Amino acid sequence: MGKKIECYLDCVSPYSFYALSYLQKNKAALESLGVEIEYIPVFLGGINVGSGNKPPWTLPAKAAYSKFDGQRAQKYFGHDFQIPSFFPILSLLPQRALTHIKKSYPPPTLEAAFIACYDTMWNGQVDISKPEHLATALGKVFRSEQEVRDVIVAASSPEIKADLSAVTERTVKELGAYGCPWFWVTNGEGASEPFFGSDRWHFMWQFLGLPFEDLRLVPDGASKL
Repeated sequence: MGKKIECYLDCVSPYSFYALSYLQKNKAALESLGVEIEYIPVFLGGINVGSGNKPPWTLPAKAAYSKFDGQRAQKYFGHDFQIPSFFPILSLLPQRALTHIKKSYPPPTLEAAFIACYDTMWNGQVDISKPEHLATALGKVFRSEQEVRDVIVAASSPEIKADLSAVTERTVKELGAYGCPWFWVTNGEGASEPFFGSDRWHFMWQFLGLPFEDLRLVPDGASKL
């Protein structure tokens, strides 16, 4: 039985960006350990509605804490950006575009498109919910302007809209999702469990039975020995 991580992401979520960055950084190691990674676009707004969850920025206590936690996460994952003035965006268009890419192109293209969307929005401070700005992001992946236009047109098709809605609904009802990033992980024995957030990797590695070094304190002076 193969080991697999299903990674459910929405580009509106900075923590999804951190998770993607971490998985990309460890891609080669995971492949060497026989772990397959599948990236799956979902609509976080639909997950929140379906699960009854509320975004952190809508709750004063969570919003205040996020200012600290966000900076800590950026430092840990190697990012340095400001929350855009237009945040949060309605991410339906980019998520639908990514859904079409997942259906129509090989996995490396979807990975590249996810990275381009995150980079353009968070590092570039560009609102990719607008078609012209989404085109800028996708232009980093596709060689021709026509192909970019075709992807954006396809994103508005009834078929793709229905596909994103169905995957989002399944993620809530069958996989228990209440936010992003959400992971559905299957180990070598065929057992599957959910994981949430960008800071549960050690639990995930334990479940998958992977060799890893957990966080440990280094006693004063030990590093000099």
